[in-house]
Amino acid sequence: MNCDSDEDRLSAAEQLTSSNPQAAAEAFAAIARDGTIGDEVRLSAAEQLATADPAAAVPACTAIAQDGEVGDEVRLSAAELLAEHNPREAGPACLAIATDSSVGDEVRLSAAEQLAAIRVSRV
Repeated sequence: MNCDSDEDRLSAAEQLTSSNPQAAAEAFAAIARDGTIGDEVRLSAAEQLATADPAAAVPACTAIAQDGEVGDEVRLSAAELLAEHNPREAGPACLAIATDSSVGDEVRLSAAEQLAAIRVSRV
């Protein structure tokens, strides 16, 4: 992971936001789904993508939340962001975190609570 180039990619995408929103959304999506990019940068890209194009944020957030190589808190944040924009798609992401024994207990509990909240809101 090269943090400088990761940050540079994110900065370049941010600069496109006002002049070419579609290109910015595509760049944010590519960064968020790229497993070679640092966790926090991927999450930042997904957050900005959710602002620019909420529908496009769904696969990006799902990729982060279900990636076992990503830090626990970042995975949970991606699942929570996903729940804000598409609760139906957040269920499997929360379930993946809640049932992953390599994830810390508090994060697993939070994911289970998020999953319960999603299911209650569907009823």
